[in-house]
Amino acid sequence: MVRAGLGDSWRCVLANDIDPAKCEAYRANWGSDHLIEGDVAQLDPRSLQRSIDLYWASSPCQDFSLAGKGAGLAGGRSGIFSDWMKIFEVARVSGFAPKLVAFENVTGLVSRNKGRDFSEVLCAFIRQGYRIGAVEINAEHFLPQSRPRVFVIAAHNDLTIADHLIRPEPSLPFHSKGIQTFLKSAAPDIKQSWIWWNLALPGKRTTRLADLLDFSPQNDWMTESQMARLLSLMSEVNVRKLKLVQSQRGTHIGTVYKRGRPDSNGIVRQRAEVRFDGVAGCLRTPAGGSSRQTLLIVGDGQIKGRLLSAREAVRLMGLDDSYQLSNSYNKSYKLAGDGVAVPVVRHLSRFLLQPLIGGTLAAKVA
Repeated sequence: MVRAGLGDSWRCVLANDIDPAKCEAYRANWGSDHLIEGDVAQLDPRSLQRSIDLYWASSPCQDFSLAGKGAGLAGGRSGIFSDWMKIFEVARVSGFAPKLVAFENVTGLVSRNKGRDFSEVLCAFIRQGYRIGAVEINAEHFLPQSRPRVFVIAAHNDLTIADHLIRPEPSLPFHSKGIQTFLKSAAPDIKQSWIWWNLALPGKRTTRLADLLDFSPQNDWMTESQMARLLSLMSEVNVRKLKLVQSQRGTHIGTVYKRGRPDSNGIVRQRAEVRFDGVAGCLRTPAGGSSRQTLLIVGDGQIKGRLLSAREAVRLMGLDDSYQLSNSYNKSYKLAGDGVAVPVVRHLSRFLLQPLIGGTLAAKVA
């Protein structure tokens, strides 16, 4: 999805992932000439010893996310960042440091372990000779999906940065309160190297969830008993949301997530939470049934429900219908849940990454 967002202004010279299903999807859409399937920790550093304008990395997020256990960089998955940085350093020492680095993760990275993990990430780039800054972008600005993510953008110290790309002070929405709070108590070397990136505001989003519906879904509609079970999991607040749209004219589209919530006695119970604001909840990987969103259609005195289809999931990430999907529902849904929203990448590329390197066509990315 990063490849789709960067577009033809960038030429990919190396892509890497350990997940066979993701590599299968990449080959189907982009070919395999520059794809290396396997553990990034085992990547041959010589593959990066060439002139590259941009490194893009989306580190596994489970150890930083709210759904995880808060292991942070010490976790087995998000800790792969340290292995990546070792390869990064070999390339730099060999004289092949990229001009820019973009590092994407969940917003939990900023606050986990009282900000120590975020500090470690930023200091790792500073030690490699980069100035650093971060923006928080919710895909909701571009797509009908609530998906906030943090993007660290690091610029090599030798790179001349135009004045219009830097703000003298932070501003919402991209310089979130979480990022601003972090910087107030950050270490002196982080403050000294910090840049408030000046990123253009997006236009008004015009796409609604209803616009992305799949009218030939592979998923079956829920049976009457399945629907009754789902509705029984709703709290009074969510039941009121449902009754409100039932009382209104027209057809209403909503999404439901099942989550563990403590009751009045502190016992965690499964609850179904619904939203009818025209925006889907944040897509997650389908590790279990609770991780997949249910689509609700309410109208004409009826309530219908089914799992979000794979095509709907990738549409919610900004991929058009020419994008080839696996025949496996779970593989395609995981691809979406683990991905980076395409228009967010496109916005970063157009208004920050390309201007930083002078807007050179076919810049090289890894």
